[in-house]
Amino acid sequence: MSTPRIRELTVLRKHYVTENMLRVTLGGENMDTLPKDHEGGYVKLVFPKGDGRLMRTYTIRNQSEQELDIDFVIHGAHKEQVSGPACTWARECIPGDKINVGGPGPKKLVSEDANWILIAGDMTALPAISVNIENLSNTTKGHVVIEVMSEQDIQPLTTPDGVELHWVINPHPGKDSDFLLNKIKSLNWYEGNTAVWAASEFSSMKKLRHFFKQEKGLDRKNMYISSYWKNGISEDEHKVVKSEDADKES
Repeated sequence: MSTPRIRELTVLRKHYVTENMLRVTLGGENMDTLPKDHEGGYVKLVFPKGDGRLMRTYTIRNQSEQELDIDFVIHGAHKEQVSGPACTWARECIPGDKINVGGPGPKKLVSEDANWILIAGDMTALPAISVNIENLSNTTKGHVVIEVMSEQDIQPLTTPDGVELHWVINPHPGKDSDFLLNKIKSLNWYEGNTAVWAASEFSSMKKLRHFFKQEKGLDRKNMYISSYWKNGISEDEHKVVKSEDADKES
């Protein structure tokens, strides 16, 4: 696997989009080294660790020639608590701070080569879900299910007329692997082929994947499903678990 290109970017500003979602806007003279039109793709935020470095993966929520936005899920946004390196940095950074950013990686959009679509995920997937919604055609039909921690985390998103948007409140993300699945099972399942895009906590993802593949028999080429994190472990540990799981599924 090739090493992502690293460039130094500058913190321009930051603000809370909702109670538990913090947006950091980056820019600077190296923005011209980022390929255009990568909203929904990912970047690697690089943090020093001893003699080495840590990389943390985040979605590009918005991108222009001068700026890009990265949204961070901050549990207990206004409380002192232990956070990972990326969230700690996001909470503490100020305009003018520098950070190394690698990538970008490709964006993953729901396939519209189907009769209807189903998009689902928790708050870690909300930036990518938002980009997916913005790229839907006006004639799209289906459902979008978004799990957030509180009513204050609901964002103003506009879907095509044929797409129903469902916000579900779960104040304890990662504790109930059936939470998203139960909501999806309650939806009206339209006739015809289905395209799925889903991203969530690892245990939740496994439940969703089993449901889509084994119970609904969905076509693999019309299904993107991924875990963005695993409750109780770091991103580095999650990568190992995710790789092992992928090997079993292949």
